[in-house]
Amino acid sequence: MLKARKVSAWRSRYEISVRGRFVTTWDNAFWRSGGDFELDGQRYQVRGNAWGNRFTLLDAAGGAVASADRVGRKRWTVEAGGQTYHFQRASLFGSEQELHAAGRRIGSVRRTGFWRGDAVADLPGLPLPVQVFVLGVVITMWSQQAAVAASS
Repeated sequence: MLKARKVSAWRSRYEISVRGRFVTTWDNAFWRSGGDFELDGQRYQVRGNAWGNRFTLLDAAGGAVASADRVGRKRWTVEAGGQTYHFQRASLFGSEQELHAAGRRIGSVRRTGFWRGDAVADLPGLPLPVQVFVLGVVITMWSQQAAVAASS
């Protein structure tokens, strides 16, 4: 299980740990959708389209490792390593995102604190870089939704 702890109230930067051991820092991009992180000495970039509903995980050489499509919709997918992972929003008004396989829930990404924005991700079967990618995409989605709500 990944735990993301927001480092600063002013920036969208999260320290991510697995079973209490720090593994990386997720840095949300300031002027565009996405972010970046480093894991086991490998640098990754997450790039999103202008609408924030499609994201790609790129390795240091610029090769696509994973992609997420229809982010922000009730149902969305992540493709990585020849596998398609299916996600869906847990409820109409909630922020929790569930991972489904064979028609049942097997994992999730959810907030653990409303004010700080901390989160946990339980994503069994996904490689660690893809887990961090999914967590970063969901954090980015939440940030975008909060910005839209604040401007309304």
